[in-house]
Order: sequence, then structure tokens, then C-alpha cells
Amino acid sequence: MAESVRIAFLGGLGEIGRNCMAIEYGHDRPDGKILLIDCGLMFPDADMHGIDLVLPDFTWLREQADRIVGVVATHGHEDHVGGLQYLLRELSFPVYGSPVTLGLARHRI
Repeated sequence: MAESVRIAFLGGLGEIGRNCMAIEYGHDRPDGKILLIDCGLMFPDADMHGIDLVLPDFTWLREQADRIVGVVATHGHEDHVGGLQYLLRELSFPVYGSPVTLGLARHRI
């Protein structure tokens, strides 16, 4: 039987920034896993007074923390890796990417 897969976007659709996608495989089983693709941030619009940055909604990830197997960082721009430093304060998982991407992300984490 084929493994079930579900894709959820936690940010980044219809906007520039907050890129974060979760690929959930085996979601219908208790031992299902989640792989994140990017974890970015977005800089606020001019009308967002007092806001320094905008993060994806991490609520679901916190609830599923034991199922996260890692994150793949596609490249080192803030809108793709800038949110990692905030998520990794609460959760622990490996970060995968090219040497350049990981080097850029490392300075933020």
C-alpha cells in the first residue's frame, strides 16, 4: 500500500515571505512524520506599526513537534530561513541544505 502524503503551507502562499511548507507522510498513522521545506519570515508592510517581522504560524508545528524529522532549506534568503531561529528556540530537529545555504542560515541561528 502506498504511503499517504499531505502537504500544508504555513506561510508563503500569495505573499512574498514566510515561506514554510510541511510535507506530512503517514499522517493517518500515529508514527507519521513531517518534513519542513523552508522556514522563513516576512518583513512588515508600512501600515504594520510596531511590528518588526512576521513569522509563519508555528502552533501546529509545536503540537506535532515529536513528528518533525527536519527542515530542508532551499536557499539562504530571509524569506526562506529567517524564521528558523525562532522555531529552533522551542523545537529541535536537523536542518538540511547546501553548504552555502547552511552557512547563511547558521549566522542567523
